Amino acid sequence: MSTLDWIVMLSTLLGIVVYGVWKTRHINTVQSYLLGDNDLPWWTIGLSVMATQASAITFLSTPGQAYEDGMRFAQFYFGLPVAMVILCIFVLPYYYRLRVYTAYEYLEGRFDLKTRTLTAILFLIQRGLAAGLTIYAPAIILSTILGWSLNWTILFIGLMVVVYTVAGGTKAVSMTQKQQMVIILSGMFIAAIILVYKLPGHISFGDAVGVAGKMGKLNVVDFNFDLSNRYNFWSGMLGGVFLFLSYFGTDQSQVSRYLGGKSLAESRLGLLFNGILKVPMQFLILFVGILVFMFFQFHQPPIHFNRANLEKLEGTQYQSRLENLQSQHNTLFLQQQQEVSYMIGAIRQDNDAAIQQSKQRVQELMATGQQLRDEVKELILQADPVAKARDTDYVFITFVMEYLPIGLVGLLLAVIFSAAMSSTSSELNALATTTVVDIYRRSLVRDKSDGHYLRASKMFTLFWGGVAMLFAATAGLFENLIQAVNIIGSLFYGSILGIFLVAFFMKKVGAHAVFIGALIAEALVLLIYWTSNNDFWFLIGDTWYAFKVAYLWLNLIGCVLVMGIAGVLHGIIKQ
Repeated sequence: MSTLDWIVMLSTLLGIVVYGVWKTRHINTVQSYLLGDNDLPWWTIGLSVMATQASAITFLSTPGQAYEDGMRFAQFYFGLPVAMVILCIFVLPYYYRLRVYTAYEYLEGRFDLKTRTLTAILFLIQRGLAAGLTIYAPAIILSTILGWSLNWTILFIGLMVVVYTVAGGTKAVSMTQKQQMVIILSGMFIAAIILVYKLPGHISFGDAVGVAGKMGKLNVVDFNFDLSNRYNFWSGMLGGVFLFLSYFGTDQSQVSRYLGGKSLAESRLGLLFNGILKVPMQFLILFVGILVFMFFQFHQPPIHFNRANLEKLEGTQYQSRLENLQSQHNTLFLQQQQEVSYMIGAIRQDNDAAIQQSKQRVQELMATGQQLRDEVKELILQADPVAKARDTDYVFITFVMEYLPIGLVGLLLAVIFSAAMSSTSSELNALATTTVVDIYRRSLVRDKSDGHYLRASKMFTLFWGGVAMLFAATAGLFENLIQAVNIIGSLFYGSILGIFLVAFFMKKVGAHAVFIGALIAEALVLLIYWTSNNDFWFLIGDTWYAFKVAYLWLNLIGCVLVMGIAGVLHGIIKQ
């Protein structure tokens, strides 16, 4: 990486840290530290809410997801606007009327202390794991690309976040996220423009979109109802709605963002702003992945996008086999490049027969190419059985490092680091707030001074920063990064949301019923996920049917289980 790129990246990141510390230097009460001064306008709330959700994983993994699987992942966000409207109508008025620090304070008044504590602990487990993953995910990729030590990369990201989050609390998080979102959105727009610019001169933007469409990469909506399919309209509108209701309505990392608003109206506008803008933003990020896919139809892609894995094969018994596969891959690319050019000509002439013929030929070549890439992955695992052979998350960063002009490489790396900082800072602040308000001050150390709880808040922020970095340093990467974060959330969010929905809408259900119901429901959700690679069998009439459960459905399942079990137990337990 050039000197200019280092200057751009480091000056951007350090500028954000210094700005966050400077703007919040006068905060000296626990309310200001944990809740802010209730002076945030709607657009700051909206950008802060977006930045909290948009982790570095979003910008590293989502383009790779589109490169491999097309735009189907966009369906994951279809339920977001619906969830925002429901929250604005039913949930925000509760929080503002009670003037709570955390979402879980409400549960003690509605139920009892043990239910509040259980929900807070479920949140701490889920968000504590996610905080580590939001550091680890970009660190493992950036350390590979930049040649840094993984642990030093984790420490670099973690310390930058901890400095301004400890110093300024929730207001520092919200203030810095405005700058981070501007950098992030600008960087992705620039990447999209550069990708279009770098297409061959005889290939127009329309040609590229036409080929992507014919190859099925632009098929956004799938209306087939299938519980085993992670991304279709129904999983997004049902499972996704419940996930977003729980995430934005009960996750303290999001609740604290809009509780700092000037008024209920400002917070509502902020959430609606997020609901309207978030879906187009995800379309942009996925479309960048589609453009990367088209870019690599005309520029030789690597046979494996994680260069560090290929280096492990050099000088070993596997090197000659790798060279043979690379030679086949090079020949195959030239054939595919020519066939894509034929398809473009057929599309321009609107020749359906020629289009179908070229499409079939390209699909055959791509299938052969995938076989070659799978063989490379097998070689990598033979050389190092614990290696992470999946390379989809390295697709976008490979384009950034190898094809962007000097200066823009530093900007795009700043985008990724900024996204890591924005989401992690929100998580650490929320973890500290929940720990202090719902456990430390409520049950462990009561009736101390405001200064004592302010110091405790900073210490717990530092503590959770250390936990996140420790988990990141020892974590193992599984499947796709963007899916990993959502899987962790889906394991807990359904049960948490179920508790809140019982509180809001099942007024006669008591504390013991919902507490036991939540424990049983969470155990069942974990069991379902643990066995999710196996078929579930159920009997209808005389016929047994088998199905698998995709992780998005766990949000709906957990929520319904809590409400259903609590409703049944209410008839037995009259408390």
